[in-house]
Amino acid sequence: MSMIRDLRAVVRPSRVSLRKDSGPYDTTRDPATTTAVVDCAVYRDGRRIETEGTLTPHEAMRLVRRDGGFVWIGLHEPTEAEFAGIAREFGLHPLAVEDAVQAHQRPKLERYDDSLFTVFKTIHYIDHDRLTSSSEVVETGEVMCFTGRDFFITVRHGGQGSLRALRHRLQDDPELLAKGPSAVLHAIADHVVDGYIAVADAVQDDIDEVETEVFSPGRKGTPRGTDAGRIYQLKREVLEFKRAVSPLLRPMQLLSERPMRLIDPDIQKYFRDVADHLARVQEQVIGFDELLNSILQANLAQASVAQNEDMRKITSWAAIIAVPTMVCGVYGMNFDHMPELHWRYGYPMIMAITVSICFGIHRTLKRNGWL
Repeated sequence: MSMIRDLRAVVRPSRVSLRKDSGPYDTTRDPATTTAVVDCAVYRDGRRIETEGTLTPHEAMRLVRRDGGFVWIGLHEPTEAEFAGIAREFGLHPLAVEDAVQAHQRPKLERYDDSLFTVFKTIHYIDHDRLTSSSEVVETGEVMCFTGRDFFITVRHGGQGSLRALRHRLQDDPELLAKGPSAVLHAIADHVVDGYIAVADAVQDDIDEVETEVFSPGRKGTPRGTDAGRIYQLKREVLEFKRAVSPLLRPMQLLSERPMRLIDPDIQKYFRDVADHLARVQEQVIGFDELLNSILQANLAQASVAQNEDMRKITSWAAIIAVPTMVCGVYGMNFDHMPELHWRYGYPMIMAITVSICFGIHRTLKRNGWL
C-alpha cells in the first residue's frame, strides 16, 4: 500500500489545463507525420527506458519480451492499415480493433482472452462570452485503451483529451508505474472523470445564468423565443454530456468490484474512488436535464401568459374604440330627422358622453388588470 499512497496526488492534477505542459512526448498527431503512433516507450521497474531514436511497436515489444517491463503506445486517429500491424503484434481482438479504428463508440469495458478493451468519452467545455441558441457548450472525443499483461495501447480520437501531461506525471512516479498497465488504466480513467467534474461545474454556471434570466423580473424587453432557444440548445449539450457519463458507470463498477487477472489488486480498489466520482457526476447531469426541463416549461408558460396579456389588451382597446365607432356610425347615416341634429349643444354633448363612456370602460378594465 505504501507504494501507491500518493496515487491520487499523481492523477488529480489532471484537472489543470494542459496548455502549459511541454515535453517531447506530445499525443497530438502532427499532420506532417506519416504514422499514427505519437509515442512508444518501454517501462521497466516504473522507469522509461531511454533508447537511441524512436522505437517502433515491434522493437518495443521485443525489448519487453527480452528484458521484462511493459510497453505503452499512444496513437491518434489511426487508419485501419496503420493499426493492422500493431493489432497483429499484440494479438488484439478483431472486434476491438474495428471499434478502435472507427470510433464513435459507446463507453464500455470488454474482456478478451489476454486483454481488456475500454472506451472512454472525453468531454471538453467550450468557453463562450454569452450562451446563445447556437452556442456549442461541450466537445467530445474518445480514448480507447487496450490493457494487457505487458502492454498498454491508447487510441485517441478528436482534438481534445491529450494524455501528454498525464504520461509525464506517471513517469515522475516510478513506484506507481511499476504496478504495470493497470496503473495507467486507472490514471486515464481518473483523468477522464476529473474532466467530467470540471465540465459539470462549468455547465452548472450556464444553467444558473439561464435560470436567473428566465425568472428575473422586468423581462419585457427580451425578444420572445430567445430564452427557449438557449434552453433547448443547453439541453442538447447536456444530453451529449449524459451519453458520455452514464454508460461508463457500469465498467468502472466492474473494474472496482470484480477481480480481474490484468488489474493489480492494489490498483483495483482505487477504481472505487473513480466510480464514486463518476456516480456523483451522473447525478449532477441527470439533475441538469430535469432542471432544464422545468426551466423550459416555465419559460413556455411565461410566453403563454404574455400572449394572453397581449390578447386582453387588444380586446380591451377594441371595446373602448367600439363606443365612438358606434356613435359615429349612427351620425354618419345622413338621415334628415336625427336626434339633436340641429340642436346647438348636440355635438359637444355627444362627444362628452362618448369620452365619458370610453374613460369609464378604460378605468374598469385597468382596475381588473386587463390594461
